[in-house]
Amino acid sequence: MQHRVISLIASATEIVAALGYEDALVGRSHECDFPPTVDRLPVCSEPRIDVSGTSLEIDIAVKSAVQEVLSVYSVFKDELERLEPTLIVTQTQCEVCAVNLKDVEAAVCELVNSNPQIVSCEPMALPDVWVDIKNVAIALGDPAAADRLNHELQQRLEGIRSEYEKVEQPPTIACIEWLEPIMIAGNWVPELVRIAGGHAVMAEDGKHSPYQSWDDLVEIDPDVIAIMPCGFDIARTVKEINLLTDHPRWNELSAVKNRRVYLTDGNQYFNRPGPRVVESAEILVELLHQGVEPKHHGTGWIHIDEINQGD
Repeated sequence: MQHRVISLIASATEIVAALGYEDALVGRSHECDFPPTVDRLPVCSEPRIDVSGTSLEIDIAVKSAVQEVLSVYSVFKDELERLEPTLIVTQTQCEVCAVNLKDVEAAVCELVNSNPQIVSCEPMALPDVWVDIKNVAIALGDPAAADRLNHELQQRLEGIRSEYEKVEQPPTIACIEWLEPIMIAGNWVPELVRIAGGHAVMAEDGKHSPYQSWDDLVEIDPDVIAIMPCGFDIARTVKEINLLTDHPRWNELSAVKNRRVYLTDGNQYFNRPGPRVVESAEILVELLHQGVEPKHHGTGWIHIDEINQGD
């Protein structure tokens, strides 16, 4: 069967491509940008809120939309009809992260020609990523591709784990997923931190990212702070880093005093539960363990001091 796939979530686009089926993609979401060659695909969704606002403005807009039982994103029904997909991949993990299942189902109800199958990714914790990869591969008619890909990814992660699992005192790290209000990255991130030889504070495996207060952050006082706002690249984070650095309690933190604060590309790595969870773990290794060769410096992360150097 010749598949025609529309992916409405960035991590699923990466999964389809990593499984060897990028050529089957005929449409994407407005956020799908990796591998870079998917830029050629027509866009099938857009945000209903102003994503150019500040962190606080975006947070307020998202909460308002959810309270009004509105999706944060809309699907281009006419484009779906035109592209005649046989498979649409979406998600149910988070209404804020990507187009959700109910919106896709509503749009598909109006499609007559292609009657596409819908696969919904549900990545709450790291093991769910392997399940999602398997489910997408099964929908593509090639479960063996998932076995190969999952084996490769798990072996790479196991190599990292085996190298750092005997660290006597794993450094603590706060992975900040939103700047105002502060949210700490949950779901698959705490396990990635453990694999990398650290201890994630203020969040739990498989649970949504919780809001935290400045008082709690200062009281827990992590050794390392990794800033990875959802949907933000490093340049976007730099523009809003003052939301943290201007806070009166910022300089009380040991990670600040010891110059162990880093900005990461949350959008490309930590916020995407797909094949690049391995690269996310590699980045965490570089942040947690000083002296490690910085393979991802400049693309995956920068030191906060580099902002003042114009980097």
